[in-house]
Amino acid sequence: MTLNHLVHGIVLAWGWRRRSIAFTAGAVSALAMAPFNAWPVLFLTFPVLVFLIDGVAGRGWSGLVAAADIGWCFGFGYFLAGLYWLGYAFLVDAATFGWLLPFAVIGLPAILAIYTAIGAVLARLLWQRGAVRILALAACLTATEWLRGHLFTGFPWNAFGHALTAPLALAQAASVLGLWGLTFIAVAVAASPATLFDQNAEKRRPLLPVTLAVLTLAALGSFGAVRLAQAPTRLVEGVHLRIMQPNLQQDVRFNYAARHEVVDRYLALSARQGLDQVTHLIWPESPFPFFLTREADAFAQIARGLPQNTLLFTGAMRLANPDNPAQSGVYNSIYVIDHQGSIRAVYDKVHLVPFGEYLPFQELLERIGLQTLTEQRGGFLAGDRHRGITVPAAPNALPLICYEIIFPGELSSSEERVSLRPGWIVNVTNDGWFGISSGPYQHLQQARVTAIQEGLPVVRAANTGISAVIDPLGRILASLPLASEGVLDAQLPRSIGAPIYARLGDIPAAVLILLAFAIAVRGRLRARPETI
Repeated sequence: MTLNHLVHGIVLAWGWRRRSIAFTAGAVSALAMAPFNAWPVLFLTFPVLVFLIDGVAGRGWSGLVAAADIGWCFGFGYFLAGLYWLGYAFLVDAATFGWLLPFAVIGLPAILAIYTAIGAVLARLLWQRGAVRILALAACLTATEWLRGHLFTGFPWNAFGHALTAPLALAQAASVLGLWGLTFIAVAVAASPATLFDQNAEKRRPLLPVTLAVLTLAALGSFGAVRLAQAPTRLVEGVHLRIMQPNLQQDVRFNYAARHEVVDRYLALSARQGLDQVTHLIWPESPFPFFLTREADAFAQIARGLPQNTLLFTGAMRLANPDNPAQSGVYNSIYVIDHQGSIRAVYDKVHLVPFGEYLPFQELLERIGLQTLTEQRGGFLAGDRHRGITVPAAPNALPLICYEIIFPGELSSSEERVSLRPGWIVNVTNDGWFGISSGPYQHLQQARVTAIQEGLPVVRAANTGISAVIDPLGRILASLPLASEGVLDAQLPRSIGAPIYARLGDIPAAVLILLAFAIAVRGRLRARPETI
């Protein structure tokens, strides 16, 4: 069978065969994400998506329904393969939540695939033969990926643009175009080989789109290589970090009876190599099975364990109203504590995880017996906004908890992006929910992208890993492996000047996408009916 025959078979596929091809292409596309980072697979899978849409018959509702079917199956395969690890969270307390595992593992990808379906429908409305349909597909999928990252609190995890961030040189384009600009380029470049199989290709210069795609990647890689060469890692003098990774299992984290064991373990591990030279000690997200400020003995023990010149950053749950704890709401917070037991700063998590930290439609879902995975009755309260904090003996820091690190456009208001720019990002997280799986690797990769977009170093403390120190160009200077216990000593990298993305946000990407839309609409209006 020749390659042309194979392509012809994909174009003519229908029914369950067409759905199976779309699902498989989507699932294989997930290999482009961490930890595999096999991003060239997209040069096979996105042309398949183009061929399937090419084969859609009918210009009315039937054609749009068929395109939606193809897009949904592609997206379902992609999200099912890329987000399978979410199921691990329901096994932490299997007796309570285990029955929800299939609904989460299948249900969330099914919902997220709706965005891909909408993108395919929009692309079909602009579809035409030739290279312009590649631009239409890239613009439409990027628009719906942007919606996925923003609607209903947003979930931009494994956006298609993350495929181009594993090669560090290519990832530097995020400093200009951000994640959504990379998403557009990833789809357009990866789908371009489909034009090699167009009918009458010899008259349409089929090598031109592929040549432009290769030149685009080469340009991005060259830009990144030059940027990396011109900006070596520089360190902040006098700041000595220690990240403590306890690898504490989830059943211990929620066991109040183990509170003394937990604190003893944290302090012993933190001081294993001596704390005299450490200026800033960082513990992961919500590491205690209690409210830290209501356990005077534990709080005093922690303070006594800190040398005079050492500050502790630690996640902790915080009562909104300590005077009435029975009726108080609870925040997922970061405390900055000194050796005297003074709380120097507090940050409350702003972007909460649906179903993990709060329940959408809470009253309705609680009536049928659902609760948040954190088992915090009523879920957590959300902080009012992201804000930097003043850190003695170090640049001002921007604290972020867990997956807040994947929402770079939210990191600060437009007035603050440059004028009140922090010097580093402190990211505390607990990926222990997801076991030894792809999830923690994907989370780390997305933290690297945020470092590049914002031009800020990221210091990441994760309960079970992967803890890391990342410089503002995304270089991982030091890390602790997944599912290991230990401490990580490092100096703090210096921030760099605010890159274009940190100054303009998504404006450059929006210009690129709108230009592609304009070209696609113009071509669609000029196309003869028989060429569509």
